[in-house]
Amino acid sequence: MNHWPRDAVFYHLYPLGSTGAPERNDFASAPARRLADLHDWLPYLTDLGVNAIFLGPVLESSAHGYDTADFHRVDRRLGRNRDLKEFIAACHARGLRVVLDAVFHHVGRDFWAFRDVRERGEASPYREWFHLDFAGRSPYGDPFSYRGWDGHFDLVKLDTSQREVRAHLLDAAEEWLTEFGADGLRLDAADVLGHDFQRALAHRCRDVKPGCWLLGEVVHGDYRNWAYPDGLDATTNYELYKGLYSSHNDRNYFEVAYALNRQFGAGGIYQDLPLYTFADNHDVPRIASVLRDPAHLYPLHVLLFTVPGVPALYYGSEWGVEGRKIPRSDAPLRPALRPVELQRAGEHPDLYGVVKSLVGLRHRLPALRYGDYSERLVTSEQFVFSRTYQGETVLVAVNSSHEPVTVVVPDLQGSWLDLLGSDSFSSASSKLVLPLDPNWGRVLVRG
Repeated sequence: MNHWPRDAVFYHLYPLGSTGAPERNDFASAPARRLADLHDWLPYLTDLGVNAIFLGPVLESSAHGYDTADFHRVDRRLGRNRDLKEFIAACHARGLRVVLDAVFHHVGRDFWAFRDVRERGEASPYREWFHLDFAGRSPYGDPFSYRGWDGHFDLVKLDTSQREVRAHLLDAAEEWLTEFGADGLRLDAADVLGHDFQRALAHRCRDVKPGCWLLGEVVHGDYRNWAYPDGLDATTNYELYKGLYSSHNDRNYFEVAYALNRQFGAGGIYQDLPLYTFADNHDVPRIASVLRDPAHLYPLHVLLFTVPGVPALYYGSEWGVEGRKIPRSDAPLRPALRPVELQRAGEHPDLYGVVKSLVGLRHRLPALRYGDYSERLVTSEQFVFSRTYQGETVLVAVNSSHEPVTVVVPDLQGSWLDLLGSDSFSSASSKLVLPLDPNWGRVLVRG
């Protein structure tokens, strides 16, 4: 298993959205140069303190990037292959690793092999690449039916058990890691991607690029079914994602505390997994739109950067940019934004400074990256836990109430200094009396 992700703070960019690319690919235009616009993000990200980028889909596709048309060509709406290589090289020069989105479960209807099937039917040499039934018809009027992802027939399921399909996909993954220089892959829809294929992919990727990180998108189920020594390195942590927002909306910290204990407490089932932790992404409403009380953005982000896992920010959310899905479109979640526009686009400009401070603490305190997790106190609106690594303990406390509150944390000795402020506290009779401001938190070390 890799260790560098435990030291990472990710920033998630969705290039087709952030650069303002056309919603549909005409497959005729000359390559644009929108990937060059991503270079403008690098000074901003360096200043913010993140050290890794998750780059949403960049390969030739019909529309949103998850309907791939060509695994070996950068989307013409974004640029050329050399533009992606140059961007990744520029990231590396600034100490930023890059993980690319890898969509191997399905392709778009414009994928070259599926186009051949549409034109030649049963005579196509690629008919075995897909799950086809020539006795039926598709919703698009094709003289055959086929399987799509989750009933979406614009996303055509690949048969990854076929030798030719597997070779095509593994060759593409090798190219992205070696020719483009990516540091890892995020497997889209990993929870419905065959385990045999995932193991074959893991072997190829680790052979050609030792140290690459393989992250699986998994929404439901036991994450250990995908993340294990012969498989992926980690998965997305949707269980904790849900707990982060609903424990604030319902004023019920018991929910997120239960998830953290189950996953990372004594005997926790995911103690050794660096799960990808997030408050929003390109598939779900932005956290500033999900929270019923915008003041909860502050304690939520304190949790995001102090709980176990690999924290990630979705572009613009560090400024409180809002966005909700609309019928038949996720476009509002993926707006065109440049770094210079972020402060204007966000509803909570003071959030940025808080996030920047938390990113810095994450890098500064090894216990936040590697430490054991232990719950110290939980009530409906107050939550205290500790992270301990090699004798260093960090104490984290959050308050989602609109009122100042004082909590008494048992079994603590000595003096403590709050790194989010400048207050110091001393325990008495093995109890720490800790005042908490409304909708805020503390990150304390021994003083």
